Amino acid sequence: MTLAAGVLLALGAQATEQITIRKMTNGEYSAHGVGGMRSMNDGEHYMMIGGGGTSIVRYAFKTGEVVDTLFSVNNTRGCNFKRFDGYIMSPSEDRILLQTKTNYIYRHSFTAEYYIYDVKNHKMEPLSTGGPQQVPSFSPDGKMIAFVRDNNIHLVKLMFNNSESQVTEDGKFNEILNGIPDWVYEEEFTMSKCYEFSADSKMIAYVKSVESHVPSFSFAMYRGMAPSFEENTLYPGAYTYKYPMPGVDNSKVSVHTYDIKSKVTRQMDLQIDEEDYIPRIHFTSDPEKLAIITLNRHQSRMDMYMANPRSTVCKLVLREESDTYINEATYQNIHFFTDGFILQSQRNNYNHLYQYNLNGVLVAQLTDGNYEVTDFYGRNEKTGEFYYQSNEPSPMRRAIYRQDKKGKKTRLTPETGTSSATFSKNLQYFVHTHSDLCTPNVITIENTKGKILKTLVDNKALAEKLNQPGMPTKEFFQFTTSNGDVLNGWMVKPSTLNPQHSAQYPIIMYQYSGPGSQEVLDSWRSGFYGGLVWESFLAQQGYVVVCVDGRGTGSRGAEFKNCTYLELGLRESTDQVETAKHLATLPYVDANRIGIWGWSFGGYNTLMSMSTGEPVFKAGIAVAPPTDWRFYDSVYTERFMRTPQENDNYEKTSAISRAKNLNGSLLLMHGMADDNVHVRNSMEYSEALVQADKQFDMHYYTNRNHSIYGGNTRYHIFTKMFNFWESKLK
Repeated sequence: MTLAAGVLLALGAQATEQITIRKMTNGEYSAHGVGGMRSMNDGEHYMMIGGGGTSIVRYAFKTGEVVDTLFSVNNTRGCNFKRFDGYIMSPSEDRILLQTKTNYIYRHSFTAEYYIYDVKNHKMEPLSTGGPQQVPSFSPDGKMIAFVRDNNIHLVKLMFNNSESQVTEDGKFNEILNGIPDWVYEEEFTMSKCYEFSADSKMIAYVKSVESHVPSFSFAMYRGMAPSFEENTLYPGAYTYKYPMPGVDNSKVSVHTYDIKSKVTRQMDLQIDEEDYIPRIHFTSDPEKLAIITLNRHQSRMDMYMANPRSTVCKLVLREESDTYINEATYQNIHFFTDGFILQSQRNNYNHLYQYNLNGVLVAQLTDGNYEVTDFYGRNEKTGEFYYQSNEPSPMRRAIYRQDKKGKKTRLTPETGTSSATFSKNLQYFVHTHSDLCTPNVITIENTKGKILKTLVDNKALAEKLNQPGMPTKEFFQFTTSNGDVLNGWMVKPSTLNPQHSAQYPIIMYQYSGPGSQEVLDSWRSGFYGGLVWESFLAQQGYVVVCVDGRGTGSRGAEFKNCTYLELGLRESTDQVETAKHLATLPYVDANRIGIWGWSFGGYNTLMSMSTGEPVFKAGIAVAPPTDWRFYDSVYTERFMRTPQENDNYEKTSAISRAKNLNGSLLLMHGMADDNVHVRNSMEYSEALVQADKQFDMHYYTNRNHSIYGGNTRYHIFTKMFNFWESKLK
């Protein structure tokens, strides 16, 4: 069933653009965007990085035109670098922190060397000469900058000749962290900084994590290439870090405050269990109220405490509970205002906005209906108007809305597809990014009255290249499983395919399938490389490529998403088998040549789907798969499975325990320095296949992490995948 006929591309006799893996992995089909765009305080101007990281340029929202240059490496005294990687503007916009020599640690965290730039006198000086810094931030009054080095918080006072002092003294690698999260907090709570200044700039609050008792994990590091680690030339090195697995000890966390004037440190009297999490802290507009967000270890209860940073007294002001688990957006995206806060909740099945005062009293439910709020952009405290993104048009689409204090709602983006926004601080303008399955990002500046002021990026050349007559067709479809569930999917077909003819094509199914994820979206980001480019390449080679979001995926309410609770992987794999069975009924599909692949959770679900006992897949590729949930991290796994001590389903949700049932040819690939899904997952799984007398292909990538990239690696891995499909499905 085609949902939108307008999505179909025009057909022609022959494609004029032949997609290649080399062009794809080199980024030649990547859509252009705008980088580093931020609104300035006046709401009338925005900043962007210019010249490939050599300048910061100011633009006017009304015109989209350049007003002036705020910083340039070419006219700055004391500038000893040719480009920078990022920047942080001070609250009053008189200083800029410039980020250089960035060195990533994990997915979000990095160290860098920062420089303080004075906008008025064009003078620059280093933030600190004691070594690289992490997560620096200005105090609200702009007179201080805090940062973390070697797991300790430091403070630089700009009004006292940049004098530097140390707030904490006990930080130590693999033992104690101050103001920064441990690995599992960073990965699963998507955070890199856990300290904040009070609104009056008199205090710093921070989370201390004690991880000395958390078991360590190690993996080998080789010399390798691109980059090469010369210290490992003769003997391999090893990387060791703290990695809690399900049912084992996590870091012990506590909240502390530091009085900048008196230099007194206090621990907040937080009455929580030792195993509870603290995924966020927020100083409110009231300096005497520090909001501390906690989760129980099951992540089924979220509490908000208001702590007095001096008396240390903590008062419980809000509690959110679930029969399964709290939606991550509920605690990760709380927005504070002078009169309270707005949070998101799935308490009534769909994700909606709720307004509270600072005492935790519900003021109003702001949105309601059988749709999900997918982002919140801001609220005008004077008028009560607020702006948000939702999937009200369809679970597969996104639009931007304004709603006034009386509940009147206005859709600001009438386009079909997916719209997202970056708003000016006065909420009078927004940068609108729109795309759909066949249209790459079109980025415009608009006012909130619906007028387009300027088109910044149209990606017209890319659209013309990939939408030529004769290119593969792209369409949405739905089907109903034997259980009665209606599932959404997209399909990419060769231009030569005639649905009315009986010519039969091999099928490649791609999926991710993880909890709350969504791959079937009317957006240019669809497919592994965006724009369905990889999938279009395969279609040009004679394959039909399909993706279906099964049960457990997002944007269709908590009931649909949370139905996999405690049984991760069972319904997800069943739905991919159901998809294969449905496809086998189509006249142009060869039921004996269906393949499936995925990366990470998608790799795991590939293994599970090929091992259900129903031989519907001839071949599959699993990249970086978690193969047994006992091997993955505690926060993610226990959110959906609880602990192995509480849940007997760990065994039947293990791909390893199903290895003896594997049906079809398998290619297994993994990065050997994957700090997220350890290579031991594939090692243990491959051993289970060997002992079950199952033949398979396997390839490991030296020193590569979960994303498996660097040098020629991406070209190699996708070429290897294509060659595998050619040998098994053709």
